[in-house]
This record gives sequence, structure tokens and C-alpha cells, in this order.
Amino acid sequence: MRKAKTSSLFLKHLEYYVNTYMTEARGLSINTVSSYKTTFKLLIKYMYTVKNIPADEITFDNLDVDTLSGFISWLETERNCSASTRNQRLAALYSFSEYAQNHDFDAASAFRSAVLRIPSKKVLKKRRIGFTREEVKILLALPGYKSEIALRDTVLLSLMYSTGARAQEICDLKVRSVNFRTTDTTIDIVGKGAKARRVRIPDHCSVMLKKYIRHRGIDADPDRHIFSSQTHEHMTISCIGEIYKKYIRIAKEYNPELFKEDRYSPHSMRHTTGQHMLEAGVPLMVIKAFLGHASVQTTQIYAESPQATVDKHVREWNKKNFPQTLYSDKVDPEKSNIPDFLKGR
Repeated sequence: MRKAKTSSLFLKHLEYYVNTYMTEARGLSINTVSSYKTTFKLLIKYMYTVKNIPADEITFDNLDVDTLSGFISWLETERNCSASTRNQRLAALYSFSEYAQNHDFDAASAFRSAVLRIPSKKVLKKRRIGFTREEVKILLALPGYKSEIALRDTVLLSLMYSTGARAQEICDLKVRSVNFRTTDTTIDIVGKGAKARRVRIPDHCSVMLKKYIRHRGIDADPDRHIFSSQTHEHMTISCIGEIYKKYIRIAKEYNPELFKEDRYSPHSMRHTTGQHMLEAGVPLMVIKAFLGHASVQTTQIYAESPQATVDKHVREWNKKNFPQTLYSDKVDPEKSNIPDFLKGR
């Protein structure tokens, strides 16, 4: 009887946590909720396939440090999870264990202690990928206006560059989100943690967006999503990812000297917006507010110069400041005081 009571507590707390607490109390995004749910699906699968414990028999006591460490190792070895994904799964356990302990200390305190004993793994910092100004111009011009899909893609790409919005934020935009004006049209964006911000978009982008909404016939329906796919009225981030893959593939084909990176994504456009704003002299705190960053430390990433900019300045510095005579043909090595056997490297 004791085991049944404890197991029902585990499932009861987990169900409320993922279905109610994460969205209503924490205001976490759909993507975060989905990621956390995946973590617990994998945990339940591990407990059943490796530990032979079905879901309705999992207790907080089952989840000791050895079991949880085994689960994390299983993610890496059997599921081929990267260090970053591993840490995301661990973060889900951290968060749930804190919730469980706060709501039922006696049942979940040992579980919480076990989770805290598992360290995060150091992740190599990846270089952020963005587009040059020339690449942005090419990318925005590629879709054209000849079909409804082409029009949608032109507006979507232009809006992502002008707002620096995340893919999910673009998916969630509704007709009511846009405040059309003759000049200074603004868009209300709801970001991570349900934090709202209002951003201004360029006039030409406003005109395109207004025409697109009218073309779709949704201008009188404020609750309709602005962007949809062929299968979903509410566009998904995977659809936006496919849109980027499509046009980047075309851009690389026709501009082989550009688009040199291998891993562009929708987030590359957001990074590009922040980088270009910084290069234009926009203060970091303004960029922070515009992009909806929780901390200015996140925004400071854009202060890191892209590799192309670094290379350009280094070449200029070498040309202007490095003593060219060191390697001049006019220097006669015979007049050097250095013995031949010491010359060279």
C-alpha cells in the first residue's frame, strides 16, 4: 500500500507539473514544455526497458542518484544525445525536482538531493552563425511574389530580419498583434516566459505585411494567425526551418562565393539582426529590449565580431602596420650577421 501511495504521488505531481504548473505558473514556452515532456517520456522508457519498472510503479524513492546517473549515461550512449541535449534533459529534472520538493518535501526531498548531485557537462561554445548584409538582400529577394507561398515567404523572411524575432514568436503572431499606422507600425511579440515587447518595423515591411494579411482575407479576424502552412493554420517552427533550408540551398547554388556556412538556421537571422544593429551603433541596452533578452549578458554576444570582420581588419592591419621590409627581396642575406645554419625556422 505504501508503494502505491508513493507512486501515485509521483505521477500526480508530474502530471500537474507538465500540464499546468509549467504554463500557468511559470509561463514557459510551448517548446520548453515539449522538451520537458520528452525528458520524462525518456525517463519512463528508461525505467521500463532498463530497470523493468513500469510507469505506474515509479516512485520518488526509485529515482536515486545511481538510477538518475544511469539514465543520463543512457541518453548519451543509447540515444546519442549531445552534451547540450544531455544538459537540457538534466535541467528538466532539476526543475521538476525543485517543484516536487516544494510541494511534497517528505516524498521528494531525496529525489531532489539525487538530482543535485549530477553535474552538468561542459559544452564547447559554438560560433554563432549569421548573414552578411549582401546575403540578407539576396535571401529576402529570393521568394518573390508570383504565388501565395512565395508572398508568404517574402513577408516572413523580411519580418524576421526587421524584428529579430524568434521562430516561435513569428509562428505565434496573430492579426491583433500588429498595430498598423501610416508610419511607425508596431508589432506586439510575446517571447520566452510570456514576456511581451513592442517593436517597430520599417514602413516598407509594414506595407508588405498589410497586403499579405488582406490577400489572405484575415484582416477582419484578429485571432487568426498571420502565417500558416499548407497543413497547419498555425505555422510550426519546423515549417520555418524548411523555408530557410529551401532558400539557403537556392542562394548557395546561385551565389557559391557567399553563404559559406554549413549550419544556417532561422535563429541565424535573429543573430544577424542583433549584429547589424550593433554595427549600426545601436546601444546594447536598446538591442536587449528590442530582442527581448532577459539579460544584457546575452546581448553582449553580438559584441563579438564575426569572423569576416575580424579577417578584414587583420588584413588591413597587416598591410598598414607590419614591417614589409622583413620579407623584402631587397634584403641581402649575405650581409646578415646571422650564420646560415641559424636562418629560417
